Amino acid sequence: MYYYISGELVHTERNMAVIDAGGVGYKLTVSSTALGKLAGKTGKVKLYTYLSVRDDALELYGFYSVEEASVFRMLITVSGVGPKAAMSILSTMSPEQFALAVTAGDAKALSKAPGVGPKTAARIILELKDKLSKEVDVPAPDAAAADAPPASGVIGEAQNALLVLGYSRAEAMWATKDADPSAGLEAVIREALRRLMKG
Repeated sequence: MYYYISGELVHTERNMAVIDAGGVGYKLTVSSTALGKLAGKTGKVKLYTYLSVRDDALELYGFYSVEEASVFRMLITVSGVGPKAAMSILSTMSPEQFALAVTAGDAKALSKAPGVGPKTAARIILELKDKLSKEVDVPAPDAAAADAPPASGVIGEAQNALLVLGYSRAEAMWATKDADPSAGLEAVIREALRRLMKG
């Protein structure tokens, strides 16, 4: 229903932000990560959103970046993972760190989030790795990407992480084509996300 809300940041407190947009104060549940990035900001801000509709309540969730929103939407498709657990994970790790944990099968990293036990962490990895495999099997939208051999090492892992975040293989290849593997996996992913955001 709402893709993002842009307006004046008028109030923040623990895991919550209020944005005045067009004279209406929107209360958004946000991750600790997003709250940290909003700290000290004044004036106009933009948060990407997700509206949770339940029988007894409507709740609006806010995200500082498209990647954070993408990870949230991905997480709530996992059996047994609701918005609360998804926000707990996003409060514990960045989208890049989440992608690394999933691709590496690191259940321990995911279970550091309050309310996410080892079984839930294992389920997240199982279900999202499966989604990643399906994504990888989809033919790339352009011939160059389709014909290119899979990358290996740091670049290959970075491309897989971008696939987990919802990007296509062609986008992942384009974003990492000039990457320096010696910079390390997280740095390569961060730079690739910057390129993708700029288009």
